[in-house]
Amino acid sequence: MPRPSDRRRFLALPVVQPGANVLPTVLLDALVVLADEILALRACPFPVHRRSAREAIRVVVTIREFMADVRGQGSALPDSIVVGFSELYITLQKLRHLLQDCARPGARLWVLMRSERVSSDFLVLVRSISTALDVLPLASIDAVSEVKELIRLVEEQTWKAAIKTEPDDSQAIRSVSSVLCQFKNGIAPTRSALRQILDHLHIRSWNDCGEEIAFLEELFFESSDDGEEAALLDSLMAFMAYCRAVFFDTMDDEKSADEQLKAQATAMNHVIVNLDYLRCPISLELMTDPVTIATGQTYDRASISRWFESDCLTCPVTGEKLANKDLVPNSAIRNLVEQLCQQNNVRFPEPNGKQKRDVARTEKPLTSAAAGAMAMAAASLVDKLATGTNQEKNKAAHEIRKLSKSNIFNRACLVEAGLVPWLLQLFSSMDTSIQDNAVAAVLNLSKHPDGSRAIVEVGGLCLIVDVIRYALKTQARQNAVAILFYLSSIEEHRIEIGKIPQAIPTLVELLRDGTYRGRKNAVVALYMLMQAPDNLPKALDAGAVPVLVALLSSEQEDLAGDAVGVLAKTAESHDGATAILEASAVPHLVEFLRSSTSRSGREKCVSTLLSLCDNGGAKVVRLLGQMPALLPSLYSLIAHGTSQAKTKAISLVNCIQSLHGQGYPAIVASAAQEHIIRAQ
Repeated sequence: MPRPSDRRRFLALPVVQPGANVLPTVLLDALVVLADEILALRACPFPVHRRSAREAIRVVVTIREFMADVRGQGSALPDSIVVGFSELYITLQKLRHLLQDCARPGARLWVLMRSERVSSDFLVLVRSISTALDVLPLASIDAVSEVKELIRLVEEQTWKAAIKTEPDDSQAIRSVSSVLCQFKNGIAPTRSALRQILDHLHIRSWNDCGEEIAFLEELFFESSDDGEEAALLDSLMAFMAYCRAVFFDTMDDEKSADEQLKAQATAMNHVIVNLDYLRCPISLELMTDPVTIATGQTYDRASISRWFESDCLTCPVTGEKLANKDLVPNSAIRNLVEQLCQQNNVRFPEPNGKQKRDVARTEKPLTSAAAGAMAMAAASLVDKLATGTNQEKNKAAHEIRKLSKSNIFNRACLVEAGLVPWLLQLFSSMDTSIQDNAVAAVLNLSKHPDGSRAIVEVGGLCLIVDVIRYALKTQARQNAVAILFYLSSIEEHRIEIGKIPQAIPTLVELLRDGTYRGRKNAVVALYMLMQAPDNLPKALDAGAVPVLVALLSSEQEDLAGDAVGVLAKTAESHDGATAILEASAVPHLVEFLRSSTSRSGREKCVSTLLSLCDNGGAKVVRLLGQMPALLPSLYSLIAHGTSQAKTKAISLVNCIQSLHGQGYPAIVASAAQEHIIRAQ
C-alpha cells in the first residue's frame, strides 16, 4: 500500500477494497467500468511481455461479455455472488495497474529488466482470476448458458496458464547485460548490438530515448537509497544516454505536451468525460491529487485529509462509516485532469508536498558501467563538436544541455572530456538554435567547480558578455547572465568579470530594459559581483542605483526584494549611500518596508536604512523621523520579525530616537525597550 503522501509507485498494485455491505449490482457496475478500462489498453503495443498482456486482456474480454449478459438479463443477483465479484474486482484493479505500467511509454527498458517480477505478477493475477471465477455461483446467475460455459472454460485455462518471461525478452535482457559489461570494461558496443535491443523495445528515435531517460530519472530520484535498484537505474540511464548521444544521428522534433499526454493516457483519449466526475465532492474543484477511500469514492487529497482531521470517519458522499482512512492514489482521474488542463492550455498544479530532486545523489556514479558509458558518450560528443557539420554540432550541444541539466557526475565527465572550449566557439554562431543550445549547455556546466574554472581559463568571460549584448534569442541572453551569476560565486572570478569594461554596464542595461527573467538573472548576478569592492564604483558609474530604486516599485515582489539586497550592499559604503540618497530612494524604501510581505526583503530594507543613517548622518535620520509610515513598519518587525530583524529595527528606532528626543513618539521607544528586554 503506497504511503498516503505518495502517488502510486511504478509496478506497485494498490487496490480499493469493496465495502463490507456493498450490493451485488453496485459491484457488477464497477466491474464493467473496470473491464472497459482494461480493454481500452488493447491498442497499446506492449513491446515487452506482449504475450502475457494479450492473454490477460483476452481473459477480460470474456469476463466483460459475461458481465454485460448478466446486466442485460436484469434479474436479481444472489448475495452469494458478492464474494466472487469482490475477488474479481480486487484482481482486475491490480491487472489494470500492471497493464498500464507495461504499456507506459518511457518505461520499456525498466519493464524489461524487471521481467521476473512482472511475469510473476501476471501469473499470480491470472490465477487469481481463476479463483474468483471458481467461487461464482453460476447456477444461481441468470445468464446465457453459452456464456456460462465460456466462463468455466476461462476458469480452467487461467488456472493452468504457464506464464513466464518470453524468450525474446530473455534474449534482450542478456543483450542489455552484455552492453553494460562492455561499458564497465571501457569497450564501445557495436551499433548492431544496440539496434537489436532498441528495435525489440520499439525505441526508434532520439525522442524515444529521451522518454526512457526521463522515466528512469524519475524512478531514480524516487528511490529511497543507493541500493541495488538505484544502481541498476543509474546504469540504465547511462545506457540510454549513450544510445541517444551516439546511436541516433539526428534529433526528431520534441513531442508537444498534448502528444506526450496522449501517449501516457492512450486508453482515456477516446472517453467522453463528464467534468463532474473530475471535481472533488467536497471542494467542487478539479482534483489535482485524487485519492480513493475505502468506499470507492474519490476526493482531492487535501479536502479528504481535512475531513479526517476534523474527526469525521464517514464517507462524505455515501455517509458510510469507514473501516480505515487509507488513501489510494487514483491515477486514472489524475491523468484525465492533466489531459483536460493540457487541452485548455492551463498549467497543471502539482500537489503540495512534492519532494524536490536531490541532485547531490548524482555526484558519483553508482556503477562502473554508468561511468564508462558517460565517458564514451562525452568522447563522442567532443568529436562531433570538433569535426561535425552544423547539424551535428547542434545535436551535440543539445545533448550536452540535456545530460548536464540535473546530473553532477555528467557535468564533471563532460568538462573533463574537454567540451567547454568547443561549446564557447559556438557562442558566435549565427544559427539561433546552435547558439541557444551551446549557451544553455555552458550554463549547466558552470554550476560545477571544474566547469566554471574551465570557462574562465579558456577566456570565455568576454564571449559570455558578448552573448548578453548581441545574442539573437532572448533566452540565450538570459542564460548567459545566469552563467555570470554562477561564475561570480567564486571571488577571483568576480574580479575578472569586473575587469571587462562592458560587463557591469550590460547587466545594468538588462536590469532596466530586460524581460522579467532577464532582470531577475541580472540583479542576482549584480549582487554577487558587488561582493568585490572594486566593482562598486563601476556599478555606480553604470547608473545601477536609479535602476534598482525603480525596481522597488515592481509588481514582482521577488524582483523588488532582490533589488533591496543589492541596495543594502551598496549602502554599506559612503559613495554607495550617497548615490542612493541622490536617487531619492528613502521614500521608496520606506514604502517597500510597509507593503512587502517578504521577511528577508524587509530585513534587508532595514539594513539599507541603517547604513544610510550611518553614512548619511543626521540629515537622513531627520528625514526618516518625518515619515509616519515608517513607525508602524518598524514596530511590526520588532513584534513579529526574526531575531536579526528585531535587532536591526530596534537599532533604527534608537537611532531616530536619539536625534529626535522627546519629540519622537514615546510608544515606539517604549515598545523598542520592551522587546530589547525580551530579546535579552
